[in-house]
Amino acid sequence: MDSTRPGAARTYTITELAHEFDITPRAIRFYEDVGLLTPERRGRNRVYLARDRTRLKLTLRGKRLGFSLQEIKQLVDLYDSPSDTAQQLQAFLGTLAEHRRQLEQQREDLEVTLAEIEQHEQRCRELLAAAAAPRRRVAPR
Repeated sequence: MDSTRPGAARTYTITELAHEFDITPRAIRFYEDVGLLTPERRGRNRVYLARDRTRLKLTLRGKRLGFSLQEIKQLVDLYDSPSDTAQQLQAFLGTLAEHRRQLEQQREDLEVTLAEIEQHEQRCRELLAAAAAPRRRVAPR
């Protein structure tokens, strides 16, 4: 929904954001409940500003990357905070480092598991090939 005043900031309805990001309005309301989004109200309607849209985009990106809601909240709060909040930035760097460590461990675990699966697949192929090979019959003398 565009504002009718010239030069007014673009606004969005909950339906527009849900459609754009392929999520349900219920999910958007949940993100409001946990403090990730803070839309304005016009009567009974929620009105989302570009800031809310960006925060929703960051929230969904954080979810895809496996961040917890608390970590996502830190991320989106950085979006709104002044850039000179060194303590907050240091804390978030620590969170990112821990998340990186966890993802690298998961990647290592996946690589080990994939190697094991490959070995099992190869063994199954060998057994199938052996079972399918025609057996030589020895003729009686």
